[in-house]
Amino acid sequence: MKLQFDLLEDKIEFFEALDIKEMEKKINEKIEDNKAIMLQVHSISHQMHVDENGRTFYSAVVHFKLKK
Repeated sequence: MKLQFDLLEDKIEFFEALDIKEMEKKINEKIEDNKAIMLQVHSISHQMHVDENGRTFYSAVVHFKLKK
């Protein structure tokens, strides 16, 4: 039996929250987690939506890439 380990080179994660502070907290936790597997942030895209009741909703996509 042969075991082969490949490094994860790209990883995309999606986040959502009801306030910007919670969104920031979730993303920062994942950044720290991904440092352990040698991934760093390549790009972040985010959006904010206001529903018909005036509540805000935040979403983000973070692209992690292998640290070279």
